Amino acid sequence: MINTNTSLRTKPFLLKPAAKDYLWGGNRLNDDFSKNIDLSPLAETWECSTHPDGTSAVASGSFAGRLLSDVLKERPEFLGTHPDTPGELPILIKFIDAKQDLSVQVHPDDAYAFEKENGQRGKTEMWYVLDAAKDAQLIYGFAHDMERGALRESLYRGDVERYLQRVPVHRDDVFFIEPGTVHAIGAGTLIAEIQESSNLTYRMYDYNRTDKSGKKRTLHIDKAMDVVNMKGSPEPKQQLRVLRYVPGSASEFLCRCKYFQVERMLINTERCRSLVSFRTDSTSFQVLLCISGCGVLLEESGEALHFFRGDCIFVPANSETLRLHGRAQFLRVTC
Repeated sequence: MINTNTSLRTKPFLLKPAAKDYLWGGNRLNDDFSKNIDLSPLAETWECSTHPDGTSAVASGSFAGRLLSDVLKERPEFLGTHPDTPGELPILIKFIDAKQDLSVQVHPDDAYAFEKENGQRGKTEMWYVLDAAKDAQLIYGFAHDMERGALRESLYRGDVERYLQRVPVHRDDVFFIEPGTVHAIGAGTLIAEIQESSNLTYRMYDYNRTDKSGKKRTLHIDKAMDVVNMKGSPEPKQQLRVLRYVPGSASEFLCRCKYFQVERMLINTERCRSLVSFRTDSTSFQVLLCISGCGVLLEESGEALHFFRGDCIFVPANSETLRLHGRAQFLRVTC
């Protein structure tokens, strides 16, 4: 049983991301978010992750300097009672800077991943577009129904692009990518991604690019053919979103699925004498990903956690009451 005594409630802490230098990345994560990571290109930062391919570290508080995965194994109650695997973070949160097009790819669902990938999770994901070039696009599904033999032949010929559906991308767009959906983030797009804790990507086509050593990246055509949805996809439409206002803040739901829930939260307490208060219950942690602005998170004890654009805050389950002050926007993620 989790002790709900206020004095024993847990405190939030900042996270330090793992970083990836994939060949399609740019420099905006350093330039826009002051990540100060010595990689070029800097394609992705895994802001909140316990995945073995890239684990975040704790950057503040009593656990500072330790891997988030180690902290959660020691303190599984931080996750709450909801996760299906105690002590294991069920989600992964990233920033993605696509200076070039990402590969055309597809992800497996949980059942396929469990059977074929040694019990791993599949990959359901959501994209929130932070910024996009004027002509930015992404690939979302096929333009029409495909026949399996024709798709396989087009992948080997390298002309699959003619069958893919391209969708314009704009700042503040939301896209939900189910397993089996062929997709690719396009050049000129800056994205926050919330997904299952998985790194299973089946690359179908990569524009015949080569890496730093002159080698083409591996394709996974057989596995991709096992999981890809061959039906033509309707063009994804942006859903009507409604901001709900309370003094000092507003919020709107972006996405809800069985793996995670995401809302956009705006705070502005410059003219508000009552700060924005919240806390977590015993069922789930929360993650606050600051996508603009800055401010301070105040604890009941009077301690202050300062945050800036690009910071990621982990709030353990059963936290004390917390107050937000400043002018900022967050993606607020729960499970």
